[in-house]
Amino acid sequence: MNVRILIAAGGTGGHIYPALAVADAIKKIRPDAVVEFVGTAHGLENKLVPAAGYKVHHLPVGRLNANVGLGERIRTLFQLPFAFIRSWRLLRRFSPGLVLGVGGHASGPLLLVASLLKYRTAIWEPNAMPGLANRWLSRFVDEAWVVFREAEKYLRTRQTHSAGMPVRSVIEHAGRAVQNSNQRFRVLVFGGSQGARGVNTAVAEMIKSGGDWLNDYHFVHQTGAADFARVTQLYGSDRERWPVEIHEYLYDMAEQYAKADLVICRSGTGTLSELAACGKPSILIPFPFASDDHQRKNAETFAQKGAAVVILQKDLTPERLRETISGLRSDASRLAMMAERAREFHQPAAAENLARQFLERVSAHAVS
Repeated sequence: MNVRILIAAGGTGGHIYPALAVADAIKKIRPDAVVEFVGTAHGLENKLVPAAGYKVHHLPVGRLNANVGLGERIRTLFQLPFAFIRSWRLLRRFSPGLVLGVGGHASGPLLLVASLLKYRTAIWEPNAMPGLANRWLSRFVDEAWVVFREAEKYLRTRQTHSAGMPVRSVIEHAGRAVQNSNQRFRVLVFGGSQGARGVNTAVAEMIKSGGDWLNDYHFVHQTGAADFARVTQLYGSDRERWPVEIHEYLYDMAEQYAKADLVICRSGTGTLSELAACGKPSILIPFPFASDDHQRKNAETFAQKGAAVVILQKDLTPERLRETISGLRSDASRLAMMAERAREFHQPAAAENLARQFLERVSAHAVS
């Protein structure tokens, strides 16, 4: 049987990386499967998807979320008819056994047209608060897969299933034998694909404020490319006096997770899945402009289970951050509990499990 699967994924790494993990798992189980992606011409998918060896098709569509400008929403409404036509042509040409939407602007028109044409359809929702596209599509598609049970009440699918968060195998199998050999408490700081300017500033100002408390710490601070020069300047020309490594990008995240005693980061689902897979306590600072405020809802879900501490960006100050870090540092039992609670969110081999489920759907749909 010829297996052909079309995946709509775009926008942020939180959508694209899990989709790639599932695509890789499908190819591992069925090397003859044809898996291709659908996105927009301007998203991160154009860098990540081809680099992973997959073809990406483009739809002319933008955002309709309430947190974007009126001009963009009007432009998107004018684009939608063309996106529907292009979706129809792509589906007829590709003839997929399954169309999977994991979020991003292209998911809406592609999944709607696929549903109307009676292709097998599914959405995968990684957030506690589903995105606009998945909320709207849920009444049309065959089934939905959710990471957080809290998402179910927002969806109207006929069937909803629980699913783990697919993570990169290098993270899932991170060298857990690698531990922090430094006597200092090691804190890993980084932002997500949306950037973390507010986090970068608070961390740099906290460390620069000095104090004897820093003698017990070692910080690894990934700034992101867009903010590296500014943050380097913030630390100043005498930055070598501070217990911090400043990096534009970290290419060894598996090892960095393994060595970290505490992580300070945003709360996108990709990041949370990695924290869960590695079992790391964290201070989560949700990106305040995320669509539908989904990062805050994700973070609150972790906090309610005792897996993390949440500081909203409006409340983020160097003093508040230092107090939170110091409080956790002095409570080893709480850190251990947070690590265990974080692990409870992880479902091992989630990508492989989802791949098998999707392949079963393709086979069943072909028979019917």
